[in-house]
Amino acid sequence: MGVRSKNRTTMNGLERQFAQTVAEHKSTIYTVCYMFSQDADEVNDLFQEVLVNLWKGFESFEHRSDIKTWIYRVALNTCISIDRKKKRHSSEVRLTMDINLFEDRDEDTKQVDMLHKRISKLQPFDRAIVLLWLENLPYEEIGQIVGISTKNVSVRLFRIREQLKNMSND
Repeated sequence: MGVRSKNRTTMNGLERQFAQTVAEHKSTIYTVCYMFSQDADEVNDLFQEVLVNLWKGFESFEHRSDIKTWIYRVALNTCISIDRKKKRHSSEVRLTMDINLFEDRDEDTKQVDMLHKRISKLQPFDRAIVLLWLENLPYEEIGQIVGISTKNVSVRLFRIREQLKNMSND
């Protein structure tokens, strides 16, 4: 077997492993992306960007942490980075239709929309912490993902909850 065939076989195995990992954690990636945008096209763009970054680091992932923790970290870092760039170039005006014919307007949906709007007003780092908390991750794992102590996670979540309570519904 030549070097070229061996590399192709190894690459195909790696690609299969990557595809399986993405399939298993697709909802996690989409959840992170959704926290940084409500626009379906933008969420899909974020998702694609996260996939590119996951692929770039997949072969070198050393399994020092759980794969899901690593995926959260890459997804959050990607979305936060893009969010910062977007805010620097916010002078662009995006044309959208402000109507969704399939939108559900019951009371639960209104509550979820209100919470999402409030969360989207938070700083990206705080949004990341809330997202992980909403995913029911333990404080220790949240700390590992975002790079702070477990105690700091607890303190930040308390402050974030207070901040969300004090926000208006605008």
